[in-house]
Amino acid sequence: MTPLLLTPGPLTTDPAVRRAMLDDWGSRDPAFIALTAELRQRLVGVANGGASHVAVPIQGSGTYVLEAAAGTLLARGDRLLVLINGAYGERMAAIAAGLGHDVETLRWDESDAIDPAAVAARLAGDPAITHVAVVHVETTTGLLNPLAAVADVVAEAGRLLIVDAMASFGALPIDLATLPAAAILASSNKCLEGTPGLGFALVDRAVLATCADRSASMSLDLYAQWQGFEANGQWRFTPPVQVVAALVEALRRLEAEGGSAARLERYTANFETLLAAAEALGLELYLDRAVQAPIIVTFRSPPHFMFEVFYHALAEAGFVIYPGKLTRGDSFRIGCIGAVRPGDFQRLAAALAPALVAATQA
Repeated sequence: MTPLLLTPGPLTTDPAVRRAMLDDWGSRDPAFIALTAELRQRLVGVANGGASHVAVPIQGSGTYVLEAAAGTLLARGDRLLVLINGAYGERMAAIAAGLGHDVETLRWDESDAIDPAAVAARLAGDPAITHVAVVHVETTTGLLNPLAAVADVVAEAGRLLIVDAMASFGALPIDLATLPAAAILASSNKCLEGTPGLGFALVDRAVLATCADRSASMSLDLYAQWQGFEANGQWRFTPPVQVVAALVEALRRLEAEGGSAARLERYTANFETLLAAAEALGLELYLDRAVQAPIIVTFRSPPHFMFEVFYHALAEAGFVIYPGKLTRGDSFRIGCIGAVRPGDFQRLAAALAPALVAATQA
């Protein structure tokens, strides 16, 4: 039996998504050009951004599109403020700094949500800041940051917002008709339930139009990639054709499920089932429930806990989880996303108790 991937991605995919990868596609063929057009239209549709934003997919993981965005959207002389309360905020800062940009940071504890008032104060005190970057769901812990409130203070200050929505896009609400964001960055293999290999940016057309010849990279230039799609519908370099086909099928399935709201409802049911089982065993949620997203859940390791024993016991029962990523204290993480349902988490609940016994008596 293939185990269920209860991780933040890659994750368990639907058989229909996997079947979509069985066909070969010519990257210059009209059928694949039409598939790419459908992909781009569906991606902006998920965030209701068709009136203002364009979808620019790019080969590679989510980190690739983060680097593409930093290299394309930031000009020399711009200053980026990165809001950090976990490892993925740190990654955004490291990427931009590595590209030679002027980077400032504002940090919170990894158990605390970003404070919009503190962001507003920092922007008021530093008029040289031109862009702000934030992680919507910080998968270090599973913490949900207040995206709408942050976006409002950034817009009120006249700055541009870049959002890492890797762990939220396709489930948590993002409405570009009301959310003032210059760019939303995500990937194929998380809440969209596609396969790994493709990142994408939803970028405000007016912003992207100013970014010609800004990127020092040929392959990670979002402006050039956009212009290529606009010119002939084709990818500039060899696309991951099977990954594109799988993601289009995944997006069709998202629509059939009822969109992001329905997907969030399923993930929330998964989370509630997991939490009830974990609490019954005395496992402690790391985050306060008020800031916990139903995406990936961090639990504190109990006393005398051997994660490797726990991991292998659950794997033998058909479930793959992740170790913790906290900077202090031992923990482990269990994901609630992917083509999984509350019934799968009921089976997980039955496997947790013997796995925990084995891991604490090893």
